[in-house]
Amino acid sequence: MARALHKKAVEAATADRYLVAIGLIRKGLALVDPPGGVDERLEVRTRLLNTLAFCLAETGSLEDGLAQMAAAREALADLTDPALRDELYSLVDGNRGVLLCRVGRIDEGIAQLDTDIAFNERRLAEATGDPSAIAELLVTGLSNRGMAHAYRTDQGPGPAIADLDRAVELAGRYGFQIREAIATHALGNVLQRAGDIPTALRRYTEAQRAFQDLEPGLLMRLRIDQSEALISVGLADEAGTLLDDVLPELRRQRIGQDVAEAELFRAAAALLDSDLVLAKRMANAAQRKLARRGSPAWAAVAGLIALRVDALKALDSHRPPAGVVDRALALAAELTELKLYDQAAFAQVLAARLEVRRGNTEHAERLLRDIPKSRRIAPIDHRMLLRLCRAELALAHGNQRVALAQAKAGLAELGRMRDRLGGLELVSGTALHGRELGELAVRLVLAGGDSATNARRLFTWLERTKAQLYRYEPFESTVDPVLAERITEVRQLSRALLRARLDGLPTAKLVARLATSQRDAMRLGWSASPWGKPRPVTTHDEVLARLGDRALVTFASSDNEMVAVVLAGGRVRMVRLGAADPITEAARRLHADLNALAPDYQPPALAQVIAASARREAERLDQALLQPLAAMIDDRELVVVPTGALYVVPWGVLPTCVNRPTVVAPSATAWLSSSREDAEPGSGVLLVRGPGLQAAQGEIDRLAGYHVDAKLLGVSDARVTAVLEALDGVALAHIAAHGEHEPENALFSKLELVDGALFAHEVGRMRRPPHRVVLAACELALNRVRPGDEPLGFAGALLAGGTRTVIAASSKVGDQPSAAAMADFHRNLAAGATPAVALADAVAVDPLRRPFVCLGSG
Repeated sequence: MARALHKKAVEAATADRYLVAIGLIRKGLALVDPPGGVDERLEVRTRLLNTLAFCLAETGSLEDGLAQMAAAREALADLTDPALRDELYSLVDGNRGVLLCRVGRIDEGIAQLDTDIAFNERRLAEATGDPSAIAELLVTGLSNRGMAHAYRTDQGPGPAIADLDRAVELAGRYGFQIREAIATHALGNVLQRAGDIPTALRRYTEAQRAFQDLEPGLLMRLRIDQSEALISVGLADEAGTLLDDVLPELRRQRIGQDVAEAELFRAAAALLDSDLVLAKRMANAAQRKLARRGSPAWAAVAGLIALRVDALKALDSHRPPAGVVDRALALAAELTELKLYDQAAFAQVLAARLEVRRGNTEHAERLLRDIPKSRRIAPIDHRMLLRLCRAELALAHGNQRVALAQAKAGLAELGRMRDRLGGLELVSGTALHGRELGELAVRLVLAGGDSATNARRLFTWLERTKAQLYRYEPFESTVDPVLAERITEVRQLSRALLRARLDGLPTAKLVARLATSQRDAMRLGWSASPWGKPRPVTTHDEVLARLGDRALVTFASSDNEMVAVVLAGGRVRMVRLGAADPITEAARRLHADLNALAPDYQPPALAQVIAASARREAERLDQALLQPLAAMIDDRELVVVPTGALYVVPWGVLPTCVNRPTVVAPSATAWLSSSREDAEPGSGVLLVRGPGLQAAQGEIDRLAGYHVDAKLLGVSDARVTAVLEALDGVALAHIAAHGEHEPENALFSKLELVDGALFAHEVGRMRRPPHRVVLAACELALNRVRPGDEPLGFAGALLAGGTRTVIAASSKVGDQPSAAAMADFHRNLAAGATPAVALADAVAVDPLRRPFVCLGSG
């Protein structure tokens, strides 16, 4: 009975259900106490105490666990069977090694694990009967030692990978599915710390699938490690969501180390998200817990996050206090003593940066000289901070050239990291780490005056920092069947939620399930192969050569100043447009007015009031953004590269752009890529009608008359799979369907089809993307704009996936004006007009009710 209880306790502890395990162990101990000198009774009691020790250490303190293990080990002297005694000594010592590693005493822990693994390797080699029990102990030991090796900074990842690869192989050979998944998870952790985030995320995905089937309790620990990987690539909001999901349950189960680590990473995510209050609170909570647990290394890492918060506040002051510098240097020394060399270097760079701001440049130089050369696998945010500090030090000495060289080198490092990533969200998220370097470079160039030379320099820097996601040529990829299955689940839940709302039923549970399913699908997408082949950042000469008699205007904001760089007539010029905040506010108000004006039926008096407000905001934006450029752009067609809130502006509403062909692109590099000639331009026309649009029946029939080779998918035929298949390789696709932009999860922006939603997540990976796409739906030109002006949404996913032109609305639009605008657009297109010209004429009929924009190539 005691053995059976112990087996259940081990299963519970393996799944991180420590409180359950402790209850089972106490019942087992009651059956075998006192041991009475019988070997079998003493053996079972030792196994129970050994597992109890681990559980107590995880839910209480390390000392509780170590004391329990010492008691268990001492009692083994009474065993009469020497082989059994050696086996149990090894078991207890291996477990002790794990606990020491968990709290950062890596060298001590590995020494204990070495003894345990060597013992079980000998036993496995000499085994004559069924060796499964020995093999399972060996797999566990190898997994634990592999993870411990991963935390050593005095060696590469080789020893850790070797241990974990052997653990995965042995577990697979003997059919230990859960142990194989645990080792795979650990291998993901090693690869993450080695800087190979894409492969780490793929390992996490493999482990996640196994845990979901075999032991869902292990998903909590996996979420913590996934969050660490996401923080490393700038997805702070996604990491925060992951951790907010698991922290309540971890606290309920009192899993001390995991709670503290989750709080530590939650602090790191909040710091990246500029939520300094939450970052400090979580870092302090984690530090207290880790100190109580006897985990000085982890506590010091939590202290580093708290220090980073205080350093950021100090950098905002006129002269940072000396006390923050002293704290940073003391923490650097403590981290060095703990052999956490990357973290120690980070603390020292923080101290150097504070000293630069304080005017103590000689001390800052000495501090930077003492920092070892960055390792190739050093975290990207550490490398970016070092570059930023060197740039600021160069500026303090008046050397702008060196400062810009540091910014350029840092952004190039970041680009090389981005090149290895898969999934649109990951590729776009990395821009967060280069934000300060990019802002520094733009500020320096703007400070240099408004000359033509400086205008060209500013254009170059904006192209280095803007919308890097869109400079990739996507690789052809296969669809992960598990990801496809999860997206189908999202679609079904989305449909069920819509029906529940229409029927007036409760929706809270469906909303929660849908959010969970969306996040799971997104996480599966993160482990995809690299997104694409990077194209070089374009030059102003290349853009001028392609522009011909058009003009390109790229907007940027720096220190609340809006600036435009204009490329036209063979020249590059810079214009300062004034304060950015009023322009941003006018763009948001115009967007709100157009949304309010969208419904097909509303009282005429109300419509007149809203329209008058929208016209005022449009004129205000026009005066701020385009009228100062009038002499440069003349009557040319326009290519506009927005920034921030300007992505919501339907440019055809602004007086300067009424009836002027205008194209919106995320960057000049993206525009140049989308406007190149296609080797395979696609063929045929696809017209799709979704459900619930009163004007769509007549609209689609009318459009079919403009195209001799049109294929029509009516409501009953417009199913997700059929539409995706029909989109593949088509020259022009028009989809008349209700759409919705999802600001919190841009890749789940959607079009509603008869069997559910078609998501942006699905359209970005088509084998042969459609050449031109028209989205006759609300708001699908909108994007979630990440740091680095990285816009991402439904239309953005199409452009990133290789579609050259997307026509879409940047605000809500009524069914009737949408149908009328699309009829005019297609008539113009059929008559030979380019998309930009065709749309400009169609929008000019009623700009406020037809807020469509031409994205990509015109």
